[in-house]
Amino acid sequence: MKAILKVPCRKALAVLAASVALASFSAPFSASAVFAQDAAPGTEKAAATTAAASAEKDDPSKVLATINGKDITVGEVDQAAGDLDPQFARLPVEQRRLAALAALIDIKAMAGEAEKDKLDQTKEFKDRMEFLRERALHNEYFKNAIVDKISDADVRARYDKEIAAMPPQVEVRARHILVKTKEEAEAIIKKLEGGAKFEDLAKASSTDGTASSGGDLGYFSEGQMVPEFEKAAFALKPGEYTKEPVQTQFGYHVIQLEDRRTKQPPAYDQVKDQIRSIIMRERYIETVKKLRDGLKIDYKDPAIEKAMKDAAAAQEASGKDDASEDDAPQE
Repeated sequence: MKAILKVPCRKALAVLAASVALASFSAPFSASAVFAQDAAPGTEKAAATTAAASAEKDDPSKVLATINGKDITVGEVDQAAGDLDPQFARLPVEQRRLAALAALIDIKAMAGEAEKDKLDQTKEFKDRMEFLRERALHNEYFKNAIVDKISDADVRARYDKEIAAMPPQVEVRARHILVKTKEEAEAIIKKLEGGAKFEDLAKASSTDGTASSGGDLGYFSEGQMVPEFEKAAFALKPGEYTKEPVQTQFGYHVIQLEDRRTKQPPAYDQVKDQIRSIIMRERYIETVKKLRDGLKIDYKDPAIEKAMKDAAAAQEASGKDDASEDDAPQE
């Protein structure tokens, strides 16, 4: 099946169905990819769940440890867990806190030695701290001015707008048999004409990965298959098969159409998170453009100035849907 698939064209449905990557900026409120942990069986799992629920309710000011007389609180550890290794995110609460506490102790130990060596007084350190301060402010503004102001009503309204604008889209379900030569394909067509079952021939003769399922490709719409295959499949009526081999770069196909129907749009609950991300990115781009327009920026190198202006123009011309995904911080 994969052999005949091509990258789908960007259509209206992509606004709803495609996941929208928003950024490479780290932020305390980022939702990072993590590795799932094995669940504890039986009573151990129940105990872990109880402990986690209890830990979630801990007072942020609760002291977990002291280092040279300085307190380390639940709030400080939980914040560290959010800012450190993304793998912490899906650990049970108690394990996450222990891992973060251990990391925090290591950090504080080395930071103390760095201060003794006056490494915090170097220009490089001060420049780095200024960048981190500004980035943290950037992310806080993004959260307060954009993320927190996107309501459920905004998301629903965008969904309804996109659904209303989507033209009806036909999709078909087909089976196919892929072989290396035209002669093999012609022999299969003769067997079909003699009453052989398509599924049986696919299992016996097809070189495609769908052979074990009788060549079943499932449903697909226009733009998902290579042109020659798509044209032949969509020209058939349900129950019909191609009377001549269909040649593509993968070999020769015999295609049978199983069904034709109007494709249903995705349900709101399936795509609401993606829609929220799209709105978030659009508002971020709009906000940044407005703020940049209010700045007096003087580029010292004409080549850099031209490159920056060209990039800004290209982003604006491409539209919000195709704007750079690396500009906005993650939610």
